[in-house]
Amino acid sequence: MGGDRSLGGGDPTAVHYDEEERPARELRGRVGTGVALVAAGTGLFTLWQVFRPLAQGSQFYLIIFLALTLPLIFLAYKARARSGERPTWLDWVLAGLALIVCLYPVNPFGSGYDGFLDRQALLDPIDVVFGAVLLVLVIEAARRTTGLALPIVCGAFLAYGYYGGLLPQTWPIAHAGLDFAQIIDALYNSGSGFYGTPLDVAATYIVLFTIYGAVLDLSGASRFFVDLSVAAFRRSRSAAGRTAVAAGFLLGTVSGSGTATAVSVGAVTWPMLRRAGYPPEQAGGMLAAAGVGAILSPPTLGAAAFIVAEYLDVSYLTVLGWAMIPTLLYYLGIVLAVEIDVRRFGVRAVDPPEISAGKLLLRLGYHFSSLILIVVLLALGESATRSVVYATLLAVALSFLDRSARLTPSRLFQALAAGVRGVLPVVAVCTAAGVITAITTKTGLGAQLASLLVSGARAITDNPTAVLALTVLLAAVALSVLGLAVPVTASFIIGWVIIGPALLGLGVGAPAAAMFVFYYSVLSEVTPPTALAAVGASAITGGRTMATMWQALKYALPAFLAPIAFVLTERGEYLLARGPALGVLWTSVVAALAVFGLAIATGGWVPGIGRAGVASRVAGAVGGLFLLYLAPVAVAIGLGALVMSALLALLERDRRTEKEPEREQRTATQP
Repeated sequence: MGGDRSLGGGDPTAVHYDEEERPARELRGRVGTGVALVAAGTGLFTLWQVFRPLAQGSQFYLIIFLALTLPLIFLAYKARARSGERPTWLDWVLAGLALIVCLYPVNPFGSGYDGFLDRQALLDPIDVVFGAVLLVLVIEAARRTTGLALPIVCGAFLAYGYYGGLLPQTWPIAHAGLDFAQIIDALYNSGSGFYGTPLDVAATYIVLFTIYGAVLDLSGASRFFVDLSVAAFRRSRSAAGRTAVAAGFLLGTVSGSGTATAVSVGAVTWPMLRRAGYPPEQAGGMLAAAGVGAILSPPTLGAAAFIVAEYLDVSYLTVLGWAMIPTLLYYLGIVLAVEIDVRRFGVRAVDPPEISAGKLLLRLGYHFSSLILIVVLLALGESATRSVVYATLLAVALSFLDRSARLTPSRLFQALAAGVRGVLPVVAVCTAAGVITAITTKTGLGAQLASLLVSGARAITDNPTAVLALTVLLAAVALSVLGLAVPVTASFIIGWVIIGPALLGLGVGAPAAAMFVFYYSVLSEVTPPTALAAVGASAITGGRTMATMWQALKYALPAFLAPIAFVLTERGEYLLARGPALGVLWTSVVAALAVFGLAIATGGWVPGIGRAGVASRVAGAVGGLFLLYLAPVAVAIGLGALVMSALLALLERDRRTEKEPEREQRTATQP
């Protein structure tokens, strides 16, 4: 089959695969080739590890993986925004140091790797020195890839670990204190530090999915997904908005990154949105909200979803099952907002593309095959790592059906290198998160902070239901604020070790608690003043950045309130597809109505009726919030409030209709 021309025009937009990406260097020449060779070699090593694990165990593999990737961060990412595109002498020194200190535990001299493990809790002075250097390098890598916020958080945890023994012992968060050697031991020679679950997830799951995403992109899948979205809706007033949302969902299966998806979709669909009459801020908000759905959309959720599976010791397919209904609710909220904006802003229809969606599916629909294969293999009991490797191999084979997108050896090398480069920021975040998990584990901080959170709620009321509701509200606010400072993956890890125990202690099920923390960690991508997805979208549309952020929040907020339902009642877990089929069905319908009510409140429009005034919007919000409680009495009140919202909007429309003839008559009688 021959390659088809992109409906968006020209070559497909490049997709970046790193979830928390800051501007990286465009490496060229021998340095670029060398980095690409190491990255591609690392990719092959990770693929080989899936089928032939190293005999020394998983921690040995993580040490090698970090030794291969950490030096690349110092070469691929700038120390300062204005640094040049070529690594400086300091970058080379840091890369060399990173290689040495990472490989030190497995060096063949002296007692070797086994001897290093035997010295746990009794490190030699030289061990402490190497561990301290690695700590500094990890924090610097996190700073280069994600900014200052995560290093500051790590510094605060280190200070607490070292100075916590000086706190008054009557304080709940006081502990016996850790000396410097104990801290380094926890980070460098334990399963809860640098080589803990976060890095394990990055090195065994996420890197494979970023390689898979790079293969899909270079095989033309990203272009096909956008083209299919454009062709699917043809000529209708809502076509432009629906296309942006659908493209965000489909392209998210490739990238798994909110910001990258928003930028990639925006580059193709913004001209169409502009022709349809969308203001730049509205279009940017829509693109950002649709892009963030990439972190929530099966089969390739964001990096934190893999950590959910590891923390709860469940399969990745199970997490995908939990995410299905919330994902549908999320996109329902965005689609409702799109339909409302079509009427509010008088959006026009755009010219349909020349090719139909049916013809596109017949020619290029095979791009869905590898995505389907992942789900099928997971359902058959295959591991997530092997499933994605098989899907990658299938995508490579199918690329030869399109002459313009064949993955020849040189292009396959490019995909491997791009996939590993894409995971570098996630490696930095996950390794730095080891500081947080290690200190929390050694000091018991998580349980203490969870106790304080619940105690704060109980200081206001003794009612168990009210205590849970207040704790959930405080947790949602805390996670939203935390997400403003650190990337999604780090936000989830911190939230889980601190807020997770509080929810579990109040009787919330582990799946519901984990998915609640996950969704509110993702919300930071569209929450002012640091909404990265909105910043990227505003750069495409030329809209005001802050206004775009607020519009993105407006699009996403109705569905993001839905996770509160997970934890408020036992029925909330039905939204995670955990429960009887009838229960899952009715809670899904009720939650959809709740999203409908919240969309009325944020959009100021009742679909099928017209503009919603203040009273109608308040009634919609009340109805949506009551419906989310999923108890019979609350559902009845919520339905009544929705009916009231519709009636109020209908009365306002009738009053406006009655005033129109009077206004026209006054205009006609004026001289």
